Amino acid sequence: MASNAISNNKIAPNFKKLRAQKGYSLEKVARLADLSLNTVIRIESGVNKNPTIETLTRLAHALEVSVDGLIK
Repeated sequence: MASNAISNNKIAPNFKKLRAQKGYSLEKVARLADLSLNTVIRIESGVNKNPTIETLTRLAHALEVSVDGLIK
């Protein structure tokens, strides 16, 4: 496992909840975060349990939360 990867099974449900609160589609989050739609889907579905810190930072920025808010 890469040392900069964060292993936290709360990412998927937290991301889904925050996205729903904003009323954002998966496509909108992908666009705002400058990530592929596939990447965003894999994180929300829990397929990708260890997104890089760069990916988490982009998602947090898109959802206007801190990275901590996304992973805890």
